[in-house]
Amino acid sequence: MKQPTPAENKAYQWMARHGVILLRISIGIVFFWFGIQKFFPGISSAEDLATRTIEVMTFGIVKQSVGMPLLAAWEVIIGLTFIFGRFMRIAIPLLFLQMIGTITPLFFFPAETFTRVPFIPNIVGQYIIKNIILITAAMVIGAYHSGFTIRRKEKEG
Repeated sequence: MKQPTPAENKAYQWMARHGVILLRISIGIVFFWFGIQKFFPGISSAEDLATRTIEVMTFGIVKQSVGMPLLAAWEVIIGLTFIFGRFMRIAIPLLFLQMIGTITPLFFFPAETFTRVPFIPNIVGQYIIKNIILITAAMVIGAYHSGFTIRRKEKEG
């Protein structure tokens, strides 16, 4: 394996020092941004699908008038905790629970999330599937904030 140049080493060191923090903040921005929109009816492109999913998941108990503000607050709280890096032990489980709700339309409404089930998602399905990245990023952030790190094993020479 080719040794990194001094410039590459500096770049890698900077990434190692700041990458997880920037990842945490960027996830926070995404959740805050998407969450705040849900407080205003008709603004969020995910509103219809989200409210129908909440109704199905709660067996019709939680209606749109309650479900959207609740989801909005949930996402804004996740966003703020990630942006400020506080209460991560609460924020990460909240994110995972929210992601369960986000992914379920693939199963509840496949005709609306795929052009050919289950292999070719439409733009809505793609929007949902990309959340795999948020889930795995939250895993990295959770491990980092818990003090767990994995060091790259240096090649012995």
